[in-house]
Amino acid sequence: MTSAECAAKILAVAWNHEFRENDIASSEYRINQDIRAYEVRIISESEGNLGVFQLDEAIEMAQRQNLDLVEVSPHADPPVCRVMDYGKFIYDKRRKERRARKLQKTVEVKGIRLRPKTDGYHLGFKVKEARRWLSEGKKVRVTILFRGRERSFPEIGQERMTKIADELSDVGTIEQMPNMEGRSMTMLLTPIAETSATTLEEAN
Repeated sequence: MTSAECAAKILAVAWNHEFRENDIASSEYRINQDIRAYEVRIISESEGNLGVFQLDEAIEMAQRQNLDLVEVSPHADPPVCRVMDYGKFIYDKRRKERRARKLQKTVEVKGIRLRPKTDGYHLGFKVKEARRWLSEGKKVRVTILFRGRERSFPEIGQERMTKIADELSDVGTIEQMPNMEGRSMTMLLTPIAETSATTLEEAN
């Protein structure tokens, strides 16, 4: 293998594996004067492989562009460094991590249980509980239990579900439409605030 082919291979490996943005972490990579090698191969975001330079020259080159020299492949010979705005990269990386944590967070699910014949007083109490939970950012599973001949009239449960969703429409929205399974009908409500936040995160 010629020296040019060897350099190209090192470049390809480094570019595709060693210094992808998601793999760079401040605790794992040396930057600028913390780099220990005498010579380094420089990779530029805009110009690709710039060749091999002494460390002092490489740092000076990065500083002239108001950027940092980041060692991204320390075990290569010579080590591969990337010229980049390291502070901005870390800031963007942490923003992405925070966004991912928000999207992946576990949302507590509360539940209320009713019967087709639940009276207005108890229904109002259950709806009040559901409103409080939705306002706290929790999801609410509404379950209506049917017994005996009540199973022949699922439309009664559907009407009750619709009424509950309407009463809570200012704090929650339907995530899972009413669904009849066996002796029970269930509906899942999610907080409006969470829906808006998820939409905003996806838009960004």
